[in-house]
Amino acid sequence: MISQRSKLKLYVEDGRHSICNKAQEDAILPFCIGRCKWLFADTVAGANASENLYSLLQTSQVDGIAGYHYLRSLFIA
Repeated sequence: MISQRSKLKLYVEDGRHSICNKAQEDAILPFCIGRCKWLFADTVAGANASENLYSLLQTSQVDGIAGYHYLRSLFIA
């Protein structure tokens, strides 16, 4: 507990942080189920690129932002 004190302090002092990560887990569930399909990726680099893209899209979905607009703001801005 002592080694995690700074993280616990941040959680307690800032009401925006939730102790429950169920929303994030629910958001990535379809992504995790589809992971087995990555076995058929041509290269490891291709599988990693797909993983990164899906992660960004799931993050945008959890934040309530359209995936296209989120990626456009990240890569074009």
